Amino acid sequence: MSVITKTSQPAVYNDGVVRGFAIMSVIYGVVGMLVGVIIAAQLTWPELNMGIEWLSYGRLRPLHTNAVIFAFGGSVLFATSYYVVQRTCHTPLFGNKLAWFTFWGWNLVIVLAVITLPLGMTSGKEYAELEWPIDLLITVTWVAYAIVFFGTIGIRKVRHIYVANWFFGAYIIAVALLHIVNSAAIPVSMTKSYSAYAGVQDAMVQWWYGHNAVGFFLTAAFLGMMYYFIPKQAERPVYSYRLSIVHFWALIFTYMWAGPHHLHYTALPDWTQSVGMVFSLILLAPSWGGMINGIMTLSGAWHKLRDDPILRFLIVSLSFYGMSTFEGPMMSIKTVNALSHYTDWTVGHVHSGALGWVGLVSMGSLYYLIPRLFGQKKMYSVPAIELHFWVATIGIVLYIAAMWIAGVMQGLMWRSVNPDGSLTYTFVESVKATFPFYVIRLLGGILYLGGMIVMLWNVIMTVRQGQVEDVPVASVNPAHA
Repeated sequence: MSVITKTSQPAVYNDGVVRGFAIMSVIYGVVGMLVGVIIAAQLTWPELNMGIEWLSYGRLRPLHTNAVIFAFGGSVLFATSYYVVQRTCHTPLFGNKLAWFTFWGWNLVIVLAVITLPLGMTSGKEYAELEWPIDLLITVTWVAYAIVFFGTIGIRKVRHIYVANWFFGAYIIAVALLHIVNSAAIPVSMTKSYSAYAGVQDAMVQWWYGHNAVGFFLTAAFLGMMYYFIPKQAERPVYSYRLSIVHFWALIFTYMWAGPHHLHYTALPDWTQSVGMVFSLILLAPSWGGMINGIMTLSGAWHKLRDDPILRFLIVSLSFYGMSTFEGPMMSIKTVNALSHYTDWTVGHVHSGALGWVGLVSMGSLYYLIPRLFGQKKMYSVPAIELHFWVATIGIVLYIAAMWIAGVMQGLMWRSVNPDGSLTYTFVESVKATFPFYVIRLLGGILYLGGMIVMLWNVIMTVRQGQVEDVPVASVNPAHA
């Protein structure tokens, strides 16, 4: 990297907004995971809310999901998509002021979520709890994001559009569609609205949104990160570029139809439930295609895993992705779902994807990104990255194993009947039997949060010793973007 003088003034990458999102993502990661630990403790010992309504589980749980998915995950996606699209298109961002608008707009959304959700202002929709004025702000910010991203694609200096940008582009378009349709509401005041849909239609629209928020926000977009940062960190080409394109089209087509598997054994028409199940099973193929492509990128370079903790974050995240995308289709089968639904098995599944896939690939990408954004060759402390990896991985394993065991146990206890047809166990007995697994889940969450705090310290130290430098577009070799 080189400092640009005012006399030469070549085109430089617009990395200021990338730095902003990258730093905020680490801060939001700590905050979101801290709230997660608090509510895990409340589930273990309910009296910990101390009778304060603003700190009750019902108020803090949506705050946790919004903070981790949209504050942490969203900020990582803004940062990485802005970074990747510039490098792969060999051009600065289209509309730097508009990019900064997305930064301030997104952070304002997060601040408003932190205020309104503990106050109980909510639409009551999973992953879409924010009320209508905030939904409008999200819409405006997202349109600006789309203009910046696709505008940058439009002014690219190379003909080819790298596959990572296909994934980022699909996520931006799909999330816009999902948000606008699911958030349609009739306002009755500034803090309250009612859904434009009713009954089973509302449920269908909600889980079309909910599962595709997972499919595009938490999967497609992070696959875009994977297709850039694993080859860069491994210094190897993508294993199969052809597979990456097939993987892309198969994934984005199939995901859209899988949402009804959240509504098995409900008032939703049976044929719709079956369509969701079938597409969920089909989804296994493109999901594993992406996982295999990412892991096999290390062909000929497996030895790097011994010494490179950043690469370990990225590759192990794919292992969790493969596991989660096998488990999900299996849980969509109606007979399996009859056991798993409404149990903590679902919570274990969600967090194997959230902590294992989304969390680890985000951390690995940020560990690659942050030193380069601040003129450094590596993070301040590589041993701290190593510590973070092991603490986080152990935390994930404790968390998901506890939830899997608790969930299967709950499902079996709830369906167990005596010869006379009466229930063998009361619901309270199942809650009591679950207690030790909630303690283990809490321990896993504390370890994962501890790893994130180590990362925050490492980032602060890296930024303190670094310096902000403008990177000229011409300094990047087109063959190695």
